[in-house]
Amino acid sequence: MIEERQPLAVSASSPARIGACRSIRLTAVSEVGWWDTPRMVAQMTAGGGPEACQWGIKFDADNAAGSCSLLEVEALDGSITRILIDAGWNSGYMSERFRATGVDRLLESRDIAFLFLSHEHLDHFWGIEAVLKLAPEIPILVPGGLRQEGIDWLRGCEFPQAGIANRTPHRGPIVRMLSGGIHQLLPGLASVTFDLPILLDIYGEQSLYVNVSEKGLVCVTGCCHQGVLNLVDYARTYLAAGKQSYGLYGGLHIAPFGSITEAQAETVRALGHYGFQKIAANHCTGAAAVTLMRELNYPLVGGSGKDGSVGTDHLGNGDVVRF
Repeated sequence: MIEERQPLAVSASSPARIGACRSIRLTAVSEVGWWDTPRMVAQMTAGGGPEACQWGIKFDADNAAGSCSLLEVEALDGSITRILIDAGWNSGYMSERFRATGVDRLLESRDIAFLFLSHEHLDHFWGIEAVLKLAPEIPILVPGGLRQEGIDWLRGCEFPQAGIANRTPHRGPIVRMLSGGIHQLLPGLASVTFDLPILLDIYGEQSLYVNVSEKGLVCVTGCCHQGVLNLVDYARTYLAAGKQSYGLYGGLHIAPFGSITEAQAETVRALGHYGFQKIAANHCTGAAAVTLMRELNYPLVGGSGKDGSVGTDHLGNGDVVRF
């Protein structure tokens, strides 16, 4: 079953009120997209480059890891709702990460309300079998622009040219989250689907906004291909809680493949104008961008550097942050 969910239209003259929650807790189940960047880039280039479709490119599974986070929302009454953000890439690796963080037990006991797919990229989506083996009926919220290949992948199929197969079909509801406004998910929690083309012939990314009572707004992102400044500016324009920037979590896609350009550095410097009290940046943010944040004395959350994450400057695998 596939449902298309229309958003609530918003305007700058009447910013939306999304309610509030007491707190949120985020666990970086895995923030390592892949192990070797030059190897990843070489395989992408051999497959036709960043304009080619990912579903026809052969990547080495042993270089694959994946991005996935667990979001736990504490309501004002103290109840907890858990949401899995993305499914990683290598299903074997993701199964290990689920065991290490207790996500496997939560999926098996149906204590995770739904899977929120930020976007269709392989390092966020191709590990879906690790989720479906534990919870084949879990509802999945996908961006409105999800390709037909993505739907087929969820239903259980093989892509021989890419050398991948999902042998555990999804049996639950799929919800296309259409663009054009906000989607209220819980009191204090909303999502927005951003329309834009992304490399590897993918379209659209959705991000989360959380209003923490008496603290302000937390922006939660998978890769933020829409641009981190656009992510925050959207909230400041269209959400009543967006005027008070409290926290930022996830991949910020500033310098994901190595050194930082002057334009990328200017993006980092511009982040300082929003007054964030806590920044938990990882995954595709880029080491050079994180280093610059440190130099600018941003309130950056560090990590343990364990379980495959490199260094302690950013939140890594298995690390937890609370807003």
